[in-house]
Amino acid sequence: MNTPPPKRLIVVSNRVQPPTGEGAGNQGGLAVALSAALRESSGIWFGWSGEETENFNGHIDFQRNEGVTTATMHLEAQDIDEYYNGYANRTLWPLFHDRIDLAEFQREFEGGYQRANTRFAETLTPLIHQDDLIWVHDYHLIPLGRELRARGIRNRLGFFLHIPWPPTRLLLSLPHHRELVESLFSYDVVGFQTQDWLDSFFHYAQHKLGADVGADGIVTHQGRSLKAIACPIGIDCDAFTEMAHGQEALDACRKMEESAKGRAMILGVDRLDYSKGLQDRFLGYQRFLSTYPEMQEKVFLLQIAPPTREDVRSYQEIRTQLDALSGHINGEFATVDWVPIRYVNKGYPRTQLAGIYRAARIGLVTPLRDGMNLVAKEYVAAQDPDNPGVLILSSFAGAARQMQEALLVNPHSAEDVADAIARALVMPKEERLERWRALRDGVQREDVTWWLRRFVAELARPEAEGEDDRAEPEIAE
Repeated sequence: MNTPPPKRLIVVSNRVQPPTGEGAGNQGGLAVALSAALRESSGIWFGWSGEETENFNGHIDFQRNEGVTTATMHLEAQDIDEYYNGYANRTLWPLFHDRIDLAEFQREFEGGYQRANTRFAETLTPLIHQDDLIWVHDYHLIPLGRELRARGIRNRLGFFLHIPWPPTRLLLSLPHHRELVESLFSYDVVGFQTQDWLDSFFHYAQHKLGADVGADGIVTHQGRSLKAIACPIGIDCDAFTEMAHGQEALDACRKMEESAKGRAMILGVDRLDYSKGLQDRFLGYQRFLSTYPEMQEKVFLLQIAPPTREDVRSYQEIRTQLDALSGHINGEFATVDWVPIRYVNKGYPRTQLAGIYRAARIGLVTPLRDGMNLVAKEYVAAQDPDNPGVLILSSFAGAARQMQEALLVNPHSAEDVADAIARALVMPKEERLERWRALRDGVQREDVTWWLRRFVAELARPEAEGEDDRAEPEIAE
C-alpha cells in the first residue's frame, strides 16, 4: 500500500529566513529544520519581507531557493512603527519578560498590531489549500488564527510561542488581555517552551476565563477547545558539532586561543536586550574579580552583543549603560597588558561562533528571563569532547529545565555568579566531562527535529478521530 504524501505545511512568522541569499551563512537550526519540513511537504514560508512600502496592496513576492518556497509581503511605515516597533517590541516583549516597568501601553500600538495581523490574514488566505497545516510563530502574530477563522479558514492551525508566557498578575496589566488570550482559542494546538510557561497559561485560562483545563492539556472555553503542550525547542546538535569541527571554526578557535595568551576565556553571546541580563552579568564578573583577586589577569570576559531594535529607546539606553559599565570595570581592573572585558557590539557568522564557543573555558548564559536560550545548547554542542568547558546557566532561562547539569545560578545575585565562575575555573576535568556528556546527550536527544516532529505530529491529529487513529506526518530527516 502506498504511503500518502505528507500534508502541505504553511509556516507563518513575522520575518522569513530563506535557505539561500544574504545572511544564509548565519542561518540557525530553526530555519534549517523548518526548511527541511517545507521541502518535504512542498510547503510555503510566509511573512513580512522586512521592507517598507508606501501603500499596502497585498502584493506577494514569491521566491524558491533550495526547494523552499517563500512568500513575503511589505508593510507600510505606520504598520512597522505601531505593529513591530510598537505593540510587539514595546508592549508584549517587555511584559512577557517580566519588565512591566518598560512596557508601553498605547492605543495606536494595539490598533497597529490588529491591523497588521489583519493584513497578514488577508494576504495569506488565498494561498491556503483545503488540507494544509498552518503553523504560526511567536508573539507578533497571536491574533492571526482568529483573523484566518473569520475569513473562513477551517484548516488545522497551530501556534508556538518562542518567548515566556507571563504570570497572570502581570498579564492583567495589558489592556484587553482577555481578548488577546481568547484569540488563542482559534488555534487547535498551542505550544510553549516550558512547563512553567504552560502552567501560567493554564492559570490564566482557569482563573480569568473560567476555562476547563483537562489533564491531557485540552483547554475548553465557550465551546472551543485547544490542545496546549510544552514543547521545548532545540538546535541541530549534530550539524552544529560538525560545524565546530570545520576549518572556519577551527581557525576562529585557534585565533581566540592565540589572542587569549594562556588566559581562560569566559564567553557571553547575546543580542543587546534587557532580558539577557548583561548589566547584572558584568556586575557578577566585577564581583568575581574583587572576591578572587588571585584570578585577575588569568581570565577575561568576551561579551559579544550585537545591537537589535535600535529604534526603541530602551535598547539605546541599554547600550549606553553597558558602554559605561564595561569602561568602568576595565578602568578599575585593567593593567598595561590585560583588559578584563572585551565588549563587542557586532555579530559573527555561526561558523566562526562555533569556533569561539569551542575556545571558551566558560559559557556564561545568564538571562533574567528567556523562553529557551539556544546559545546554551550551541555552547555545549561546540565543545571539545576531550576537554570541554563549563556552562553557567541562569535558572530563569527556559533551557534550565533541560540542562540541570550546568552550574545553575541566580543572575540577579552578583555573588552567585562570581562564585560559579570561580568554581568553573577550578573544576576537575572528570567533573567537566561528566557534566558535559550529560548535557550533550540531552541537547542531541531533544534537538530541533525532535521539537519539529513533536509539534507537527500534534497539529496533524484529526480532531474527530481517536488517539490511536491519528497518523503522524512525514517530516524530512
